[in-house]
Amino acid sequence: MNDVPPLLVRGLAALGIEREPRTIDTLQRYLDELERWNPAYGLVNASGDELVIKHILDSLAPWRLLERELADRDRERAALGLEGGAAVSDIGTGAGLPGIPLSVIMPARRFRLVERMGKRISFLESQKAILPLDNVEIVESEVERAPGPHDLVIFRAFRPFTELKLFKALWRNLAPGGLFFAYKGKPFNAKVELAALATDPVLSGPFAKALIEPIWVPFLEEERCVVVVRKPLEG
Repeated sequence: MNDVPPLLVRGLAALGIEREPRTIDTLQRYLDELERWNPAYGLVNASGDELVIKHILDSLAPWRLLERELADRDRERAALGLEGGAAVSDIGTGAGLPGIPLSVIMPARRFRLVERMGKRISFLESQKAILPLDNVEIVESEVERAPGPHDLVIFRAFRPFTELKLFKALWRNLAPGGLFFAYKGKPFNAKVELAALATDPVLSGPFAKALIEPIWVPFLEEERCVVVVRKPLEG
């Protein structure tokens, strides 16, 4: 515990995340592994404090909103007679961001990390084993072909919604009542991105009702937001 960056501990406290020894130790080990693998694998473009702030705390920043959306989805699943809670599919997870940090603070929730690149899959499999992450499944697949249906699709530093072919494929693979939970930068830019879908016959309706939620990341001055889009239960 003495080697844990004070910035990580302070950031978790600022976000209201319980600072249990297991949580802190696991996140620190993950940080160490990212630093160790990064020179050869090019997983992230950051190190030290920047790695903590821009990747770990950024990934965890919307956790309360995510828990709220998942609880709503759990209730819908129960009403439909479906067993188990909603799972989170982290599409294009890369180095496991945001899926791994979120899986650490939500150990009762199932996470699926979807990635197509073999080198990154090797890193993810190693993390699942050594951290360990019993609530995580690693899926090697093109993101649009990842087996579904998905309850909640989460993505960070991913492609824009205007890549229609990709997002229509993901939308088809989203369960009725399922959600897109997209990490974005400035809320204004997110609004512009959503507005570009206004004429699309498939996505325009649900995306017009998207929730844009500003998110605060400790120690980061840049603007962040999350875009939440829900697929109708019917139609």
